[in-house]
Amino acid sequence: MTTPEAEQSQAPRPEERLERAVRAAEQALIEYEIAVETFRVEVENFSRLHEQKLGPLYLRIEELDARIAEAKAARTGDPEDIRAAEEARARVLPIPGVEELLHGWMDGDGLFPEAVAMLTEQEVRPPQRVRPSEEARRLYRELARKAHPDLVQDEAEQERREEFLSRVNAAYARGDETLLRELAEEWAAGPVPPERRPSRAEELYARLEWLSERKELLALVAKELENGPIAGLLRLAPDDPDGLLDEIAERLRNDVTEREAHLAALLTQE
Repeated sequence: MTTPEAEQSQAPRPEERLERAVRAAEQALIEYEIAVETFRVEVENFSRLHEQKLGPLYLRIEELDARIAEAKAARTGDPEDIRAAEEARARVLPIPGVEELLHGWMDGDGLFPEAVAMLTEQEVRPPQRVRPSEEARRLYRELARKAHPDLVQDEAEQERREEFLSRVNAAYARGDETLLRELAEEWAAGPVPPERRPSRAEELYARLEWLSERKELLALVAKELENGPIAGLLRLAPDDPDGLLDEIAERLRNDVTEREAHLAALLTQE
């Protein structure tokens, strides 16, 4: 017959229950971070492809709009037309430091050769970043789960893991499957992280609070990504985003053709 003292000794201590709760919260947070980072990379890569395919066409349309406004102002001499022409031209004037904003399509002197090639349908260099393959995604998720800093509390080990994951994130963002495999081998050969030591109840409660705050911050990041215009485009064609870009590019090329005809007609009337 089991005595009350024996039953009490078999019951889990409050610290043990807290430890299980912390481990569960840590794993949930890691999975959420992986999902947010995967989505962020997809949005960033699609944004770059969007800018490469459509950016020069938008710039061409703005240039034609400025020239159309200038031609109209020159023909009418109306102060309102002149003001509109000046505003249209100001929107397309080169701005120092704009290269960083347009991902290498333009600098303070105007379009780069790649942008000009895109407008003339010549062959251009491939995008700097591509969508990670399924194997790259698998490797990334596996490494993120194994090496995540939140799995340990030792400060030195956390720093080692953060440095390692920064390299993993960079390789994943480039879609570098080979480097991800090398990083997986490096992690497998690395030092075994020490087991977590028992923590006091107060420390475990603080840990749970930190995990909750981190989850809220990630939720804000995810919401910002989901509400952005690039994510909106991705939702329109999740299975074929490149096809959607091609459709938009075709419409923009038609807009360019219409504006060129309009500008030619205005110049003929002068």
